[in-house]
Amino acid sequence: MDKPAIATAPALDESLPFYKPQAREVDLFEYGYKHQLPVLIKGPTGCGKTRFINYMAAKLNRPVYTVACHDDLSAADLVGRHLIGDSGTYWSDGPLTRAVREGAICYLDEVVEARKDTTVVLHPLTDDRRILPLERTGEILKAPPEFMLVVSYNPGYQNLLKGMKPSTKQRFVAVRFDFPSPDLEHEVLVGETGIDSDMARQLVRLANAMRVLKDHDLEEAASTRLLVYAATLILGGYDPVEACRAALVEPLTDDTETAAALMEVVYATIGQ
Repeated sequence: MDKPAIATAPALDESLPFYKPQAREVDLFEYGYKHQLPVLIKGPTGCGKTRFINYMAAKLNRPVYTVACHDDLSAADLVGRHLIGDSGTYWSDGPLTRAVREGAICYLDEVVEARKDTTVVLHPLTDDRRILPLERTGEILKAPPEFMLVVSYNPGYQNLLKGMKPSTKQRFVAVRFDFPSPDLEHEVLVGETGIDSDMARQLVRLANAMRVLKDHDLEEAASTRLLVYAATLILGGYDPVEACRAALVEPLTDDTETAAALMEVVYATIGQ
């Protein structure tokens, strides 16, 4: 059985990951943490949701367990299971259980991708009980005050089969993310990569021109993450137009005609 993709981070030092707040999401997260409220973050791919979580984990000096949810993710993948070792059968905690035991942040990225039965195990942690029953061991874990549950998803992917139930949504306080404003996105590119200001502004103009095509010729919009990739290539000496082809055009479409149309936008924007 495939294991969930898990990234762990220790309680971080004095240096915070680079992050530029869009609105009051930092305040909301801090209030949620202080008052033991679960948080739901929704926004498009590559708009900074995961970076925000890592930033807040460092700011709050808490470890974070990140689980990249997928179609085969089961409740056992989150909670844990019995395994067979050299000395016999033993219990192995899943990332959610470890986060509860350690008083860490558990972040379920793209939670709607997980199997439907997976969200059921979250319910006791998202009300005033704040418990995690481990049916297979008979334990009932009480979440310490430091534990925080955070989930995210992309509303653009939601449909009748891939969506979060309203009854589950109402267990969270929620914040909506979007791509940054042009001025803020310019700051992000300069701050994240060190690229010069003029090129950063050209890339931001290009991304916004491409975003107009979302829902017309493209399934996904050009993300801030892809802009950072393009800027990184350019800063490393790669040709700017080819960097935009590699980081912004080809990842967004497999259709040759659409790619050619996007490249026309690149030619018209980069170097102008």
